[in-house]
Amino acid sequence: MSADVLICGAGRTPFGRTEASGRQLAVGAVNAALADAGIEWSRVGAAFGGSDSAGLADTLVAQLGLTGLPFVNVKNGCATGGSALVSAVNAIRSGMADVVLAVGFDKHPRGAFDPRPEDWGLDAEYGSDGLMVTTQFFGMKIQRYMYDHGITPQTLALVAEKAYRNGGLTPEAWRRKPVSAEEILDSGMVSDPLTRFMFCSPGAGAAALVLCSPEVASTLDGPSVTLRSAAVRTRRFGSFEVFSPWIPGGELASVSRDASAAAFEEAGLGPGDVDVCQLQDTESGAEIMHMAECGFCENGEQERLIALGATEIGGTLPVNTDGGCIANGEPIGASGLRQVYEVVQQLRGRAGERQVQGGPRVGFTHVYGAPGVSACTVLSR
Repeated sequence: MSADVLICGAGRTPFGRTEASGRQLAVGAVNAALADAGIEWSRVGAAFGGSDSAGLADTLVAQLGLTGLPFVNVKNGCATGGSALVSAVNAIRSGMADVVLAVGFDKHPRGAFDPRPEDWGLDAEYGSDGLMVTTQFFGMKIQRYMYDHGITPQTLALVAEKAYRNGGLTPEAWRRKPVSAEEILDSGMVSDPLTRFMFCSPGAGAAALVLCSPEVASTLDGPSVTLRSAAVRTRRFGSFEVFSPWIPGGELASVSRDASAAAFEEAGLGPGDVDVCQLQDTESGAEIMHMAECGFCENGEQERLIALGATEIGGTLPVNTDGGCIANGEPIGASGLRQVYEVVQQLRGRAGERQVQGGPRVGFTHVYGAPGVSACTVLSR
């Protein structure tokens, strides 16, 4: 993908629990992104967005303004935001519009996600037999990875400890109280080896981005960030799949590896060029595995890198500087765009207390969602 699409505005809401509806949160995020760009809603030529459980994104025009623009609803699990972003990029590149909105939002009830088997192409008995509980699949995946590559429970706890610490530096984060690695290990087993405080929680929140062409960006006062690539991939045979009770032996495929490789190829960059990144951390084991799957290290190197502080804000590869899903929670539709929002702030030098020093120039984002879909972006300034 050529570097001819820019992000000129970014906005998000606080994540967590709120009395506001998901749609109200979305309108707030859109207005914040428009204000950040210095663009009126009437100037937006197309929009893409969605949520998992908070309604249809196109209905937001009732509050934003009835301008008649094409607004396409997107629903793609945790990759909803990434998929909306790909659609927005393609709209600009095709000439459909020169200013395009991508928005993601959600508001989930308390407790674990409760997916319906029928929505995933599975028989109803699959759910009644207890095979729709996502935590057990994440537990099984990291358990195997730890066995194969020498990752310890202490490293799982250090990832979560970092997340809560970074969340404390993020005004919009849900979990802003630091939690020690010892507390995390002792917080109660959920799905071995993952404890309660190693998981993110379903919540509420919204994020939005305003994309534009270089010609439009040249007329704006604020700094724009170049979106060098955005890629979405689904799983191939042999890739880990949430809700699947089996996996083939031998070397596994990886949808995250496929999506990240596609994003880097389109951007003309590699993992070694990245100064700050966001990796899906539905639970702390996911961040560890995605470090390798996205090409930032070899399998098993995470144990040493994390112990050395490489993934801290001041480390050689800052990961999830805003606390990731563990600290922010996961409103499914909003997570992918929250990640991009954070990288945009980092590349602009506007991340406040969590700012990566040295003027980061290249950022990367990655989401993984059930049953096996991944979306990645590469950004630069």
